Amino acid sequence: MAALLKLPNRGRLVLLCLLLATLWEAGAGQMHYSVPEEIEKGSFVGNIAKDLGLEPQELAERGVRIVSRGRTQLFALNPRSGSLVTAGRIDREELCAQSARCLLSFNILREDKLSIYSVEVEITDINDNAPRFVVEELELKISEMTTPGFRIPLKSSHDADVGENTLQRYELNSNDHFSLDVRSGKDGNKYPELVLERALDREEEAVHHLVLVALDGGDPVRSGTSRIRVMVLDANDNAPVFTQPEYHVNVPENTPVGTRILTVTATDADEGYNAQVAYFLEKNPEETSEVFELKSSSGEITITKSLDYEDAKFHEIDIEAQDGPGLLTRTKVIVAVLDVNDNPPEFYMTSATSSVPEDSPPGTIIALFNVHDRDSGQNAFITCSLPENLPFKLERSVDNYHRLVTTRVLDREQFSLYNITVIAKDGGNPPLSTDAHILLQVTDINDNPPTFPHTSYSAYLPENNPRGASIFSMMAHDPDSDDNAHVTYNLAEDIVQGAPLSSYISINSDTGILYALRSFDYEQFHELQLWVTAHDSGNPPLRSNVSLSIFVLDQNDNVPEILYPALPTDGSTGVELAPRSAEPGYLVTKVVAVDRDSGQNAWLSYRLLKASEPGLFAVGLHTGEVRTARALLDRDALKQSLVVAVQDHGQPPLSATVTLTVAVADSIPEALADLGSIRTSANPDDSGLTLYLVVAVAAVSCVFLAFVIVLLAFRLRRWHTSRLLQASGGGLAGVPASQFVGVDGVRAFLQAYSHEAWLTADSRGSHVIFPQPNYADTLISQESCEKKDFLSEPQLIPEDKEETFSQVNSLRNIPVSYFAKRNKFT
Repeated sequence: MAALLKLPNRGRLVLLCLLLATLWEAGAGQMHYSVPEEIEKGSFVGNIAKDLGLEPQELAERGVRIVSRGRTQLFALNPRSGSLVTAGRIDREELCAQSARCLLSFNILREDKLSIYSVEVEITDINDNAPRFVVEELELKISEMTTPGFRIPLKSSHDADVGENTLQRYELNSNDHFSLDVRSGKDGNKYPELVLERALDREEEAVHHLVLVALDGGDPVRSGTSRIRVMVLDANDNAPVFTQPEYHVNVPENTPVGTRILTVTATDADEGYNAQVAYFLEKNPEETSEVFELKSSSGEITITKSLDYEDAKFHEIDIEAQDGPGLLTRTKVIVAVLDVNDNPPEFYMTSATSSVPEDSPPGTIIALFNVHDRDSGQNAFITCSLPENLPFKLERSVDNYHRLVTTRVLDREQFSLYNITVIAKDGGNPPLSTDAHILLQVTDINDNPPTFPHTSYSAYLPENNPRGASIFSMMAHDPDSDDNAHVTYNLAEDIVQGAPLSSYISINSDTGILYALRSFDYEQFHELQLWVTAHDSGNPPLRSNVSLSIFVLDQNDNVPEILYPALPTDGSTGVELAPRSAEPGYLVTKVVAVDRDSGQNAWLSYRLLKASEPGLFAVGLHTGEVRTARALLDRDALKQSLVVAVQDHGQPPLSATVTLTVAVADSIPEALADLGSIRTSANPDDSGLTLYLVVAVAAVSCVFLAFVIVLLAFRLRRWHTSRLLQASGGGLAGVPASQFVGVDGVRAFLQAYSHEAWLTADSRGSHVIFPQPNYADTLISQESCEKKDFLSEPQLIPEDKEETFSQVNSLRNIPVSYFAKRNKFT
């Protein structure tokens, strides 16, 4: 080939022509083989090596191969055996269709000689296809009026095979009306025809089922079938017929609109259009046609308007049934309406009153009414009733008339308005009922007096209340109405401590509020009793009374009053005597005080507010007793000044104070001497004056004692005067004896002093008893009490020279009883 390519164009063309000529000569021989279709792949077709004069192994060496022009290769060379075999499935009908002979041609190339050999393989037919109908189920329509001999061409069958294997004949199943006739065409195909042998009757047999079989000539024989359904067409030779000559149906009157009550049915022996039955209502001048509706296609009768047994008990419906061409028939439907309990009883009020006095007697007629039910039978049987526990009853009269009357006397205060419900119930199942409401107003009469919630009241009023203050509010209730319930209040007249009650208390006649017309004083009176009257405005008016106790509550408005020691009239300070030998707890004196208030406001307590010598004296918290807290020492001052505070337990607390002067000495002269020494040491120029003062006090005391003894003797002689002494509490008030005038600027040491004397009726002798020092008293005026806390700790009194002189100067009144006791005068 390389040498060929190197040649010039003219040389190459000559050489190619020679080559083609050689190949043409070599292809003049042709090989022919035959093989049946549908054989397996690799099946033997022919011995190519033998036909070419070669050994099997030489095929590959000499380049023997199959040459095809783009067609799917159905054959192949077996290099081992040198034979031609099938390369795949071979279907003759697919390759050659209905050709009588099926030849497949291809070429074999021998490359060593560039020789071409023609091979022709004939594909022989086998009976692998059965006859097939294009339409396996065929439907034919023929009128029942068709005459016998009528021919109907049928669909032919097709067989892909050829020769004896193709379609050979047709067969029809045995029947009474049809036969089969097969005609052969010019193309050799066979065409079957169906021939009517006997007249048809659709009403007898509407459908005829036939089976057409196509058979081929293969071995074994193959066949194909086609099912033929012959539909006998109807002729309108029958009129519709109703299933019943007359229909009856019972319908309750409460059947809802739209409900189907009946379906009429008419059948037509024909078919198709001839058997299409339509239903119609006959024209009726009555309103029945408005109550019911008939569906033309189905014959269903439905309700289009509510039924009412009370309006119509029966309905007649005329119905026509007509087929397609126009044949018709008639029937009647009778609808019986059944009564149901759909009407409740109805009230007709003939007469009724809206109000009645509460004192109306039993049997008073309140209303007259009639009840009626539009239903019938048991559904119209009516019973009337009232709720329980009402003071009314029903009395039945003629023609379902009833009277509503009272059964007892009414009480407006218990029920002022009655909403009377009369229940009318029929005898249906279920029963229906109707309620009638009668409003009855019970008018009032004045039959109830005003009443207070309590039988008595208590009010508590603090003393010192402002005038016009509201004390208490009282409210009386009258269950009547209007003027019968209008309550007016007043106070019952009375005298309180010589004054009319109306000057103390007033009451608002409309509201019942009590007011104080004056300020009350607990110390004047504690309680006030009065009666409040409440009366209504009825005719005649009714009234009721209630008692009211007003308790005046104590306020802490009184300062404690000190009874002992009493305050001298000249403003001097009393002196108490305490012996130097007094032991701790020695009773020096006792402060006595009272409080005009009561309760806690009168509870008094005593405190030592100030003391010149703290810790020397102590005061009893509740007794007021002044006692020594320790033994007296020589260094203790001869004069001790004590300030005692008395305080109550009110809120806020009130208090009073008293100043006590205690002289430390065993006797009056010693006390005077000590005081004189104090004075001398204080001012040597006054020593003479002090001596005169002491002598004067002693002389006056002696004169006073003599006077008392003479007076007692005189009293004993006049025994009847003892009653006066007893009336004065068994004691004789102290009488002032004399007064000393101060010397050298010092006021009288003793201005006034008191003596107490007692006489005993069972003794022949008279005894003068000088009281203990704790009975002497000094009264400090209330105005002199300072507004400060008197319960602070005792304060030390200054002991300088100036104050010592003032203390001596302040000792102006020493009760003689103490000096008498100390000197044991009897």
